Amino acid sequence: MSNIYESAEATLGFISSPCLTKVELRVACRGISDRDALSKPDPCVVLKMQSHGQWFEVDRTEVIRSSSSPVFSKIFLVDYYFEEVQRLRFELHDISSGNNGLRDADFLGAMECTLGQIVSQRKLTKALLKQGNTSGKSSIMVTAEELSGNDDYVELSFSARKLDDKDFFSKSDPFLEIFRVNDDGTESLVHRTETVMNNLSPVWKSFKVSLNTLCSGDHDRELKCTVWDWDSNGKHDFIGEFQTTYKETMKAEQEGKQIQWECINPKYQMKKKNYRNSGTVILNHCKIIKMYSFLDYIMGGCQIQFTVAIDFTASNGDPRNSCSLHYIHPYQPNEYLKALVAVGEICQDYDSDKMFPAFGFGALIPPDFKVGHLRVSFKDPAVVWVAGIQGVVEAYQNCLPKIQLYGPTNIAPIIQKVASSASEEMHTKEAMEYFILLILTDGVITDMADTREAIVHASHLPMSVIIVGVGNADFTDMQILDGDDGILRSPKGEPVLRDIVQFVPFKDFKHASPAALAKSVLAEVPNQVVDYYNAKGIKPKYVTGEIIAI
Repeated sequence: MSNIYESAEATLGFISSPCLTKVELRVACRGISDRDALSKPDPCVVLKMQSHGQWFEVDRTEVIRSSSSPVFSKIFLVDYYFEEVQRLRFELHDISSGNNGLRDADFLGAMECTLGQIVSQRKLTKALLKQGNTSGKSSIMVTAEELSGNDDYVELSFSARKLDDKDFFSKSDPFLEIFRVNDDGTESLVHRTETVMNNLSPVWKSFKVSLNTLCSGDHDRELKCTVWDWDSNGKHDFIGEFQTTYKETMKAEQEGKQIQWECINPKYQMKKKNYRNSGTVILNHCKIIKMYSFLDYIMGGCQIQFTVAIDFTASNGDPRNSCSLHYIHPYQPNEYLKALVAVGEICQDYDSDKMFPAFGFGALIPPDFKVGHLRVSFKDPAVVWVAGIQGVVEAYQNCLPKIQLYGPTNIAPIIQKVASSASEEMHTKEAMEYFILLILTDGVITDMADTREAIVHASHLPMSVIIVGVGNADFTDMQILDGDDGILRSPKGEPVLRDIVQFVPFKDFKHASPAALAKSVLAEVPNQVVDYYNAKGIKPKYVTGEIIAI
């Protein structure tokens, strides 16, 4: 039994090349053709990255209503590896009103390139190709900037008073844009607020932006702020503008003073003799938010609690048959073992006691042979903790002759079980334990509604769910859970608080090394850990060797 474990371990060879740097990508489009002659498109750009010949969504911009030449405020943050060819695909979609998903959207074109091409040129402009690779008049421009220096964020909140009224039959619908003025005099859009309808004294929602994005770490860098009156046709009316710096805003906050700026329309200022301003904009608050990295939390004492759940449904085939996905070959590990070792070997390094809960689902359990979705442990139904990944491997092999593969493929109870433990950790207010659930399955989920409900609940907890699809089944349901086509929602319509599911089909890595599988499966985990703790405002327990009171 140990020979099989060692053969899988020997082929692991997981050497992750370090990320050279992080790069911010800003996107703008020009000359988007109108599919509907009566209205302008509502564009959204989806960024995809190629992995093992397939395109996977990385992120997407906001939807800008009624715009044929949108400048998106959403910034894509990607890791840059000099030694890798990182293929990117930017897809432009026209999102129908009231729907942010892609299923009912019109495809307007795409552009493919490498990250190296963008970085080397800093500003890459290419035509958007439609179906059949036909080139239209529309184009996309991607601008790259290295992310360096301070990773902290600043939270800002603005309001305004007595803005000019630009509408005849109602009041203005104002929104605020903030631009960073670069060294070469160009301007980069930092943030665009929401529109406050029919209000000359709006209060905009607070927002967070990194100091790198806001001012490139230069506190004296000029920030240009413009206020507009939104129009549904996309031809927004200019109200006024003002200039400031991050240093000015932070100084006012530290001194407890309210700072406000006159919103000036230069044309009115030149033409109107008694012109004073077009309203005032007030800074409500400016707050620094310290951002910690994944290593900050791990080195600060946060433990990764790793749980594995294996599919023991009849669709896997009789383990005694060599065609079965659970067949134990004397020298060659099956797909379950390969996936288990590849992922588990990485995760166990972050768990000090290396004791793992191990579950199965869909089997008939001795001695009464009733269906069990939680109680199945590999050595003894009463004991679910095993020592190390080698212990999980041995327990898995030991249990196969004792159980009867049955069904159905219900994974919600497993997610709920781990979520119960994660929920206890959530109340500690410390970054002590983060839970990763690895589900290995071959089939279609039979309790999809309950699973979606369980994932939405788990998205509020210190928890991630990794699903590896074994075999050649149709894994469409898994792709839905991964949120590839928008935000996952519960049957009641409640959205996930954050994306915690990563699905990878093993067949895409059948001829690759376990290292490639592990890298793909675990790629999102560090960001998921950081996103959870930073969103909760939870600091690492130890920073630079000193204990910090939480």
